[in-house]
Amino acid sequence: MLRSTSLFRKLTSPLSRAGTSVRSYQYKAPVKEMIFCSEEVHGFQEHYKSLKNLSGEDASPEMVKEILEGMGKFCETELFPLNEVADREGCTWVNPTTIKTPAGFKEAYDQYVEGGWQGLAYPEKYGGSNLPMSLALMKSEIMATANWTWSMFPGLSKGAINTIMLHGEDYLKDVYLPPMIAGNWTGTMCLTEPQCGSDLAQVATMAITEDEGKTYSISGTKIFISAGDHDFGDSAGSADGQVIHCVLARTPGAPEGTKGISLFLVPKYLVNEDGSLGELNNVGVDRIEDKMGCHGSPTCQMNFENSKGWLLGTKNQGMNHMFTFINTSRLGCAIQGSTAAELSHQGAVWYAKDRLAMRALSGKKNPGHEPDMAADPIIVHPDVRKNLLTQKAIAEGGRSMIYECAKVADRLADNEMAGAEGDEAAKKAAEEADDEMGFLTPILKGFLTEKGVDAAHLGVQIYGGHGYIKQNKMEQISRDVRIGAIWEGTTGIQGLDLLGRKIFLQKLKPLNSHCSKVRSFCWDTIMNAPTSAVRNHAIKVALLTLEWQYLTARIGLMAKDDREAIGSASVDYLMFAGYTHCAYHWLQMEVAAEKGLAAGTGDKDFYEAKVQTSSFFFDSMLPQTKTLAKTMLSPTDNVMKMKVSQFDVA
Repeated sequence: MLRSTSLFRKLTSPLSRAGTSVRSYQYKAPVKEMIFCSEEVHGFQEHYKSLKNLSGEDASPEMVKEILEGMGKFCETELFPLNEVADREGCTWVNPTTIKTPAGFKEAYDQYVEGGWQGLAYPEKYGGSNLPMSLALMKSEIMATANWTWSMFPGLSKGAINTIMLHGEDYLKDVYLPPMIAGNWTGTMCLTEPQCGSDLAQVATMAITEDEGKTYSISGTKIFISAGDHDFGDSAGSADGQVIHCVLARTPGAPEGTKGISLFLVPKYLVNEDGSLGELNNVGVDRIEDKMGCHGSPTCQMNFENSKGWLLGTKNQGMNHMFTFINTSRLGCAIQGSTAAELSHQGAVWYAKDRLAMRALSGKKNPGHEPDMAADPIIVHPDVRKNLLTQKAIAEGGRSMIYECAKVADRLADNEMAGAEGDEAAKKAAEEADDEMGFLTPILKGFLTEKGVDAAHLGVQIYGGHGYIKQNKMEQISRDVRIGAIWEGTTGIQGLDLLGRKIFLQKLKPLNSHCSKVRSFCWDTIMNAPTSAVRNHAIKVALLTLEWQYLTARIGLMAKDDREAIGSASVDYLMFAGYTHCAYHWLQMEVAAEKGLAAGTGDKDFYEAKVQTSSFFFDSMLPQTKTLAKTMLSPTDNVMKMKVSQFDVA
């Protein structure tokens, strides 16, 4: 070990007197990558011109770049330095109505509010800028990479805003949306209870009618409520951190199970007629959880004791309405997986270029170092290269997968606005976009969170022993992203949702539609491929879509005789779908990069790196589908035959 190198001194420097560690690497917002993906791969500018109700015409290339660079600067200089601070300090439960967030969080949120960032993609009627949803998602990607736990506060508010906007009465929208869109008030969702996790059929929180049905008295306990309370209110200009909770509860006499659940808006503070905050609404926090990671965001146990609430949407349709919030959060989880890969990759590349260890097998390779240095940078070693390329493939492939969903979200929002005015064609288009989003969401959530965990682990591996040391910031990424594959439904639940609800219950329609679209792109690519590699990759993707449909049919036949076949196959099936879908996106990026190279006007190194990473994905990562195709069809007896008692330790 070369203890004399400057890198070793950086990595092992003690904490400063202020309590912050010496910086190792600095996060850099990947604006160039984001613009390539949005413009050259997905054609966002043409897409924006097709929008009728959102202000797509205002999202010019210049404005998009300005927004991304502005958010990038904020995240690089303000949010990223707070990421390590938040992990070290965590949140502090002071009393049932007061939680202290890590140092600097309030001040950063104040800057965010002052900049008007929260309202970027919301209607001008409520104080927003009415820009496309996709632009807000791109902004969120930068925040999530720089500081995931801080980004959870505005991210959860986004889900609450969307839910109120779609399902709230006009008077609720008028009261609650303007301060939430301004960022002065925040929001959460309250689903889980001590006796039930994702099985919301067991929800026991009660809602008793008051004021002749105008309001409800809500009583119950909710757990795992991210950002359920905080101290942002003071810095954002409101009276003490107003939080708007979207709460699932039952009314007396409601049907059992999920069919008897309703959704309610329950504020921390009641709101006076003039819009100012009134008295506390009997909403409090019993405790915050001591967690593996995500220390910067408080995970709260919330108590509602005769708290005043208002019905959102239709009684007993709460689960359907809450999926507006859930799908927003699931897409946010997919972003968490992709951005963890991005952040870990950035840190790992920095380290791999400077860390010296052993000689390359093919001879000395230490450019930029003194001739007598005893070793080469570890980035020259094949194993390290494979790890870095895996991270890069996940981060950039995930970004493209998410941006596709961002376009769908734009179409959905745009057509919903027109549909609300009675446009029947727009209503149908909104339903189609909603179905497409529903099909893609479990794939992105399940696959990208699992691969984000893998990418973060590779970052620790590249650092070696230094990756296990907290002040070097790599192990924090692994701890923070690990929850992504759990919350908003585990990977197993995502697999069941995809295979059971989205495919079999809809008689394969979403799958067949998606595979047909992908094969159409593959066929066009095969016919016009600029290189043999692109043609071969297009053929692989087309064949994988056929195999995807074949495997679905096989599982369906197995399930006729054994219902457990769906549960046994679901996670492997989801990961197969994820790899196949990611391959489709790497094919699109490779085609775009080859066009850039042919034009000869862009950054040659940038485009070549895209082509090379695509080849790595197809040759070194995509073959995992072969194993998944076998394991998803393995006999369920291998899983279910063992008696429960046989799991016990003798």
